[in-house]
Amino acid sequence: MTEPCVFCAIVAGEAPASTIYRDDAVMAFMDIRPVNAGHVLVTPLKHEMSVLSLDDDTASHMFTVGRRVAAALKDAGVRLEGFNLFLANGTVAGQTVFHAHLHVLPRFTGDGLGFTRNANVRMPPQSELDETAERIRRAGGWE
Repeated sequence: MTEPCVFCAIVAGEAPASTIYRDDAVMAFMDIRPVNAGHVLVTPLKHEMSVLSLDDDTASHMFTVGRRVAAALKDAGVRLEGFNLFLANGTVAGQTVFHAHLHVLPRFTGDGLGFTRNANVRMPPQSELDETAERIRRAGGWE
């Protein structure tokens, strides 16, 4: 038996949510554990664990709605000097609810959020970048 999906329960109206937007493909609602005031989630109505499982129209629509939500946050007076559109796909990337969703994160100076990376990150040679780019182009069918 699989665990119940809280986002599916929200979509079905079986769990509470402070809804901002809904259409026939996605909905946007307030995150109940916001990292900053105004933290919003945009999720497809159809259950898909991964953004890679979504059809192209739904995936792009999520980002369109996320961009519109970010603009509305600013107009609504939410503290916002910038924003992140963040999508964690998979446990190692930080996904904790396994229903694809996009975070709209209001950002401001001193909010304590940030992305860090290992100080030992090396700059690969151009030939290595070119070889990896070629493999990705082939895998994506863009040759």
